[in-house]
Amino acid sequence: MNVTATREKTINLRTTSAQKAVIERAAETSGKTRTAFILDATLQRAEAVLADRTRFVLSDAQLNRFVAALDAPSPKPEALRSLLSRKPHWAR
Repeated sequence: MNVTATREKTINLRTTSAQKAVIERAAETSGKTRTAFILDATLQRAEAVLADRTRFVLSDAQLNRFVAALDAPSPKPEALRSLLSRKPHWAR
């Protein structure tokens, strides 16, 4: 997320007093504002949900573009070779 982007949209939600207290305590413990805490947690969850998608529905035109992109040669094969030869961070 771009931290310098201007926030111009609002998201409103209702909660119980107990839920709000837990969120406020967690935000304070994390050193974040309530808004920052809720936004960070929500974005993490949203990204996880979207990353777990295993089925994608495409129109015929979208499918044709997708297949063409898969079949196209790499625009920078040297960069791809270099990337694939690096040891991943979790294996270092």
